[in-house]
This record gives sequence, C-alpha cells and structure tokens, in this order.
Amino acid sequence: MNILQNFIKNIADIDDVSSQKLVDLATIVNFKKNDVVVRAGDLQSNFYILRSGIMKSYYFDKKGKSHIRNFFTAMSTNGDIGALLTNKPAKLFYDCFTDCELYAINYKEFMDMVDKDHEFCKMFSKMLSKIVLIFESKIYDLSVLNATERYLKLKQELPDLEKLVPQYHITSYLNITPTQLSRIRKDNVLNNIS
Repeated sequence: MNILQNFIKNIADIDDVSSQKLVDLATIVNFKKNDVVVRAGDLQSNFYILRSGIMKSYYFDKKGKSHIRNFFTAMSTNGDIGALLTNKPAKLFYDCFTDCELYAINYKEFMDMVDKDHEFCKMFSKMLSKIVLIFESKIYDLSVLNATERYLKLKQELPDLEKLVPQYHITSYLNITPTQLSRIRKDNVLNNIS
C-alpha cells in the first residue's frame, strides 16, 4: 500500500499515523474492462482511488446518448462524490476502459475519521479543493477554449489516451463531432503540432 501512502502525501502533508489510518480503511478491488463500478441511480457507499487502468464517468441524456464527463487515470480519485456528499443516488456511471485495480474506501468510515482526526479533516479539505479546481478548469475549457485548444490540452494531460479510448468517447468528452476531431488531427499533423 506504499502507492496509496504516496498518493495521500501528495494530497496533503499529513502525519504517518493518520496516513496509515486511511490505508487501513482502503480495500483493493479489481474490475475487468467494461465493468461498471458505479451505476447512476444507485446509492453508493464507497469512493475510489484508481491504482491502475483507465476509467470514465458519463451520463445519458433524455435521448439515450451518452456524454463523457471525465477520464480517470492511475492515482486519481473517482466515484460520484456529489452523491456521497448529499447521500443521494449517483447521477453518473463510472466504468472501466481497461482492467482496473482500485482502492475502495467506505465514505461513512472516512467521514467518521474526518470528524475525529484533524489530519483527516485537512486531507478532506485538500481533496475537495482539488475536485473543485478540476471542475472549474473543465467549465473554463468548455466556455473559453476552442475545439483545437481543448484537444491539445487533453493530449498534453493524457498523451496515451487516443491509443486506449475509442474516438467517439474523446469527441463526447471534448463536446465536438467526429468530423471536427478528424479535421483538428489533420490540421495538427500539417502544422506539426503534437
């Protein structure tokens, strides 16, 4: 579980005793490619830290079309945090693009530790801050950046994503059409941008 301890230290500089308490709460769970980890409409009890693999979160609109909200790679936190915070059913699906190994952490047990341990409280605050910054960045990107800029930013953040994820998922995440993505790729090759 040294990987998890390093992850914890990167989020917040907490003491070793509190760090070990979180490690003790975590259970390693394995999922196969295409397995659903969280299903929209279900109450969930855990949040997850992805140890290895690639996952996505998404929802379906009224017409049944899926919309990718986020991609998750190793050592990122996922699960419908909003649903856990409000104790309501999940609004999103979370599933695996590849075989995945995750740390599952019971949210209620984690929050009990937040209430009892200042170090846990500090870590929880840092986790929420990082989540807010991620969503703020995504809203900014969709509002201000053009399609090419969003694509180049995604390639910079997740350089191997195109090798592992079907194109239609990438277009859904970027909120563009497959034709736009093809044009962007072609223009980038012509202009030697990568």
